[in-house]
Amino acid sequence: MRRGRRPKWMIDIANERMNILFSMAKKEFSVNPDRSHRYVSLARKISKKYNTKIPTKWRRSYCKKCYKFLDPSKNSSIRLKQGKIHIKCNQCNEIMKIPYINEQKEKRRAKIEYYSIKKRNNE
Repeated sequence: MRRGRRPKWMIDIANERMNILFSMAKKEFSVNPDRSHRYVSLARKISKKYNTKIPTKWRRSYCKKCYKFLDPSKNSSIRLKQGKIHIKCNQCNEIMKIPYINEQKEKRRAKIEYYSIKKRNNE
């Protein structure tokens, strides 16, 4: 096979397959967790083969160390600490830290706007 970038239609098919595999992993986790872990590994292989990123929707739903599918409260725990979301995998004890500063800023701005509008209406 030739080297370099894959055609767009191949990348679209790869993204579609990854979406299908992750949605199947989510459905299958409660019945058969091993199968859902297998779906995640297959999706990662597709991502590597076609040199594409895993869709953002699914990027946080698997452990980056042991590559297991994460389902909150079943095999992972989620905590909010110091402006970050801590997602802990209960199988390998890896902690993923994701900032949520932008969300906090938006909430703060909305609150300020609300009070400024309220103040204008009272005057």
